[in-house]
Amino acid sequence: MEAIEADYVVIGAGSAGCVVAARLSEDPSCRVVLLEAGGRDRNPWIHIPLGYGKTIADPSVNWCYETEPDPGVNGRRVFWPRGKVLGGSSSINGLLYVRGQNEDFDHWRQLGNAGWSAADILPYFKRSEGRIGPGGELRGRDGPLAVSDIGEHGPIAEAYVQSAEEIGIPRNADYNGAVQEGVGYYQVTARNGRRCSAAVAFLRPAMKRPNLRVITNALAERVLFAGTRAVGASFSQDGTRQTVRATREVVLCGGAVNSPQLLMLSGIGPAEHLRDLGIEVVYDLPGVGRNLQDHYQTRFAYRCRYPITVNDIMASRLRMLRMGLQYLLFRTGPLTISAGEVAIFARTRPELATPDIQFHYIGFSSDRPAEGLHKFSGFTQNVCQLRPESRGMIELKSADPRAAPAIHPNYLATELDRWTLVEGLKLGRRLAERPALAHFIESEYLPGEQVRTDDELLDYARQYGGTIYHPCGTCKMGPDPMAVVDDRLRVHGLSGLRVADASIMPTLVSGNTNAACIMIGEKCADLVREAAPLAV
Repeated sequence: MEAIEADYVVIGAGSAGCVVAARLSEDPSCRVVLLEAGGRDRNPWIHIPLGYGKTIADPSVNWCYETEPDPGVNGRRVFWPRGKVLGGSSSINGLLYVRGQNEDFDHWRQLGNAGWSAADILPYFKRSEGRIGPGGELRGRDGPLAVSDIGEHGPIAEAYVQSAEEIGIPRNADYNGAVQEGVGYYQVTARNGRRCSAAVAFLRPAMKRPNLRVITNALAERVLFAGTRAVGASFSQDGTRQTVRATREVVLCGGAVNSPQLLMLSGIGPAEHLRDLGIEVVYDLPGVGRNLQDHYQTRFAYRCRYPITVNDIMASRLRMLRMGLQYLLFRTGPLTISAGEVAIFARTRPELATPDIQFHYIGFSSDRPAEGLHKFSGFTQNVCQLRPESRGMIELKSADPRAAPAIHPNYLATELDRWTLVEGLKLGRRLAERPALAHFIESEYLPGEQVRTDDELLDYARQYGGTIYHPCGTCKMGPDPMAVVDDRLRVHGLSGLRVADASIMPTLVSGNTNAACIMIGEKCADLVREAAPLAV
């Protein structure tokens, strides 16, 4: 068994882990080891924006999880892609850059998390961001993460924006600015037509430093402890078990699924659950794996009157060839499309202070993303509730680190969640009836005109909806008995161990989660650097 020595061990090279490792290695006196269960980000589809359609079900770069049968969605299992590659889910996601609402972070502070208000975390958003395009003092210009505007707007997208304005949704040129509410075009983590993942932005430049060692295909099996102090981790690589020792700290950045999984495999979690699986309890922490939240989405798919959608391009070899040449020569065209062109953040009822629903307009349609596009001209609008009340959990099925955990999302478990999603669908219907957008619609393919009443819309959402890939909350931050980390991201009851990823969010942010995860990584790096070195 080879023993590797480091000051800091970071486990998981995802959105936050790449940032933590890169920032800590800026100090040349610190030795940093980063463990990643997946491989290098060499798959060419990772770097082409539209390539997420190829990686969303590719087990070489994706954990390809499935939930347990969920009563809220008619007992279905829901496919949960999670990145298993350098960059984590930032290498396979839809590229959308959404910070969330200021009120989200002020709420975190109100829950007892000092240093996490909107004003507190704004410098970390700005530090990470290299904004390409317009933006005021709230935006960052010099950071490594490229954030650009979508370059080309098709006629259906323009009609979608116009229709939203006609039903009273205001135009908003920057939903990451002072106000989120409104309709506008999505901003994406891309530069010159290529994805800018956390690995590209943060890790790749840092890997030139001699004090950072990145070990890929390294499945972390457990955190090692001396008493209640984390002193390293064991991992397997190519069938060989190895150990890496941390003289200062271990930072878990495995994400909302794998961070609680690794804690429980290491004996940190609900004691009774761990004992049932024969795992020796290091510390009884009942909140590990609880508080799971996710954005549940459902969609409208439309048959388009005109052959101007991505579906049409993919149905023609000649048009596909033109698309490929356009991308190779100019880095433009359909291959630069992200998982949303137009954004709407709206309120389902006027008395709300902030938007509670989000829409994505997408210029293609499919039954399931991994199954290919429809054979007809089509486009989509997705709708999801921004702040769900439903809470699920993650548990171990086995003490084997290679076994997937049990994911219980508990979707649509509360009346508010069900009601909000139905109202969002009704809002989407109103939008599609406006003349500008209706001009392009031949018919509503999903759910279909026969689905009219609130009960029918809810039944449709249960049967056809799914994750929009934003799980969080399973190692939540806070001072309460079910919290897992404190406001400095230190695991309660232990020393030398922090968690930094979407799992620490006490409540889900109002939008896509990648930007907030990168912010968490930035803040964690500062918190670690502020701590006095602790010798073992």
